[in-house]
Amino acid sequence: MAASKQRVSYFYQPDVGHYYYGPSHPMKPHRIKMAHHLILSYGLYRKMECYRSHPASPDEMSAFHSEDYINFLAKVTNDNLRGYSNQMQKFNVGEYTDCPVFDGLYEFTQLYTGASLDGAVKLNRGDCDVAVNWSGGLHHAKKSEASGFCYINDIVLAILELLKVHARVLYIDIDVHHGDGVEEAFYCTDRVMTFSLHKYGDFFPGTGHIKDTGAKEGTGFSVNAPLTSGMTDAAYEKIFKPVMDKIMEVFRPGAIVLQCGADSLTGDRLGCFNLSLKGHAECVRYTKSFNVPTLVLGGGGYTIRNVARCWAYETSVLLDTELPDEIPYNDYYEYYAPDFKLHLTPEQRENMNTQASIESVRGDLLTQLMSLKGAPSVQMSEVPPDFEIIKENANAEKERKSTKENREGEGMNDGGAGDDKRSGRGKTKDGKGERRDHEAELAG
Repeated sequence: MAASKQRVSYFYQPDVGHYYYGPSHPMKPHRIKMAHHLILSYGLYRKMECYRSHPASPDEMSAFHSEDYINFLAKVTNDNLRGYSNQMQKFNVGEYTDCPVFDGLYEFTQLYTGASLDGAVKLNRGDCDVAVNWSGGLHHAKKSEASGFCYINDIVLAILELLKVHARVLYIDIDVHHGDGVEEAFYCTDRVMTFSLHKYGDFFPGTGHIKDTGAKEGTGFSVNAPLTSGMTDAAYEKIFKPVMDKIMEVFRPGAIVLQCGADSLTGDRLGCFNLSLKGHAECVRYTKSFNVPTLVLGGGGYTIRNVARCWAYETSVLLDTELPDEIPYNDYYEYYAPDFKLHLTPEQRENMNTQASIESVRGDLLTQLMSLKGAPSVQMSEVPPDFEIIKENANAEKERKSTKENREGEGMNDGGAGDDKRSGRGKTKDGKGERRDHEAELAG
C-alpha cells in the first residue's frame, strides 16, 4: 500500500483536556485540547476518521495493572486522603510525589487509556493503517505504582492488545525521558522490542543505559540510545534512521507503537534537547514509511504551546498534508504569540553529543541488533491470529484470577533542579524496585 493512501483514525475525548494536576505542576492536560483545536483549525480532521473513544474499564486496565492499585486510583480523592496514607506511599501517589491526587484522577486515566485501546483494536481489525491518540503515551507507570506524572500505562495495555493479533510489536519512544515503564513490562520477552532515545545521566528516571538490553528470552530486545543535552535534528537522525532500518530488517514487527513525547523539542520547560518540529516529526515520517500498522501516541511535553504545535504538525505528516506556517485563528490563538507561527527555531547552544559519541551509540546498537539475526524466535513467520487471541485471552484471565494552567516560566528553564517535580523513583533493569535519586531532576 502506498504511504499516501494510509487510512488514519483519530481518537479524542473532549473532556480529557479539562483535568488539572494542580498549581505549579508542569503536566497540563490542557495541551491536548490545544492540539485538538489546531488540528481542527488547520482542517486536518477532514482527512481522517475521528472517533470519541470509550473510557477504559477496570477489567481492561487489569490486563497489566494490579487490581488493588486500580481500586485505589478509583477510590482516592482529595476529600478522603487521610484514610489512604499507607496506600499512597505504597503506590507512589500523593502530595510528596510527582503524581498528585486531583479531581477526576481516575476518570482521566480511563479516558486516555480507552483511546489507546480503541486505536489498537481498530488496527487489529484492519480498519485503519494509523491510529492516533495524543492524550496517551504515559510511559512511566508501573504495574502497581504511579511514576513521572503517569498513573496507568496505556502503552503497555495497547501493546498487549496488539499482541493478540501480531506476533511481534515494536515500541519506539522519542520522549526526552527513558520509556522505563514499557521497557520493564516487556524486558523478558522477544515478542516486543523497545527502542528509546533519551537523555541519560542525572536525569529522570535514571534508567536506559545502552547495556540494558533485556533478559531471558528478551535479551537483545531492549534497545537504548542514551544521549545528552543539546541534541540536534541532524544528530538525532544519524542514530534514529540506521537503527530503525536494522530493527525493521531483523525484528520485522507486525505492528508499531510510536510514543511522540514533545519534551525533546527545543525550549521545553523540563527537557534539554534542541529538536525542531521538523526534526521530531521526521521520526514520525520515517516510521510511517515502513507501511506497518502504527499506533501514534503523545507523551511528555511541558511548554504547552509547543506541544500543541508539534502534535498538530505530526498529524499533518501522518496525513501527507502540507501546513502553512501561519497558525490559523482558534480558541487558543493568543498562546502562540508573539509570532503566531507553527515552526520553532532551535536555540543557539552547544550540542553536548559529539560526533564520536553519536557514532559510538549507533555502532553499539547496530552490533546488538546484528546479533539477533538468525534467532529462531525472531525469524518465525507471523503467528496465526486465532491462536494468539486464544493464548493471550487465557493468559489475561489467569493473571486476573491470580491478582484479584499556569503558563508562567514555560521554556525559561532547561531541566533545572527546581523544574521537574518527579521524584527519581525509576526502577532498575531487573525490576527489583531499587530507587535512584538524581539531583538534577529533584525539586529544590
